[in-house]
Amino acid sequence: MPTRLKRPALWRPLALTVALLGFQGYLGFSAIGGQFGIDNRTQIMLDIDQLKAKSAALQAEIDSYRHRATLMDPRRLDPDIVTERARSLLNMANADDIIVMVDPATGKPLSGKFDELAADQLSAIIAADSIL
Repeated sequence: MPTRLKRPALWRPLALTVALLGFQGYLGFSAIGGQFGIDNRTQIMLDIDQLKAKSAALQAEIDSYRHRATLMDPRRLDPDIVTERARSLLNMANADDIIVMVDPATGKPLSGKFDELAADQLSAIIAADSIL
């Protein structure tokens, strides 16, 4: 019985070599120009800086809310803050308070002299303010 030697197929090692070279090229492209590659590193660092600034602003806002919440603690209420807030909500004034009338349309203080404005004008301004 004659034996015949098979010549090894050339396409199998060649296909493996081409596939490995293609995979290596893909990894090289990803390392340089991919989403997390060398070219996008500056953009990533800018994003990190922006997020840190946003985080710091949010942390400051959280601290502000925490401070305001501690002011509402019944064991720590400041009598001055309570009276000031109550007077502003009730539209009341103390005899020692200095009151500045503000024009609701412009937001600017009205004249300092009572003689310049008639009493009905002041009443109209106060009535308009109390409606708001």
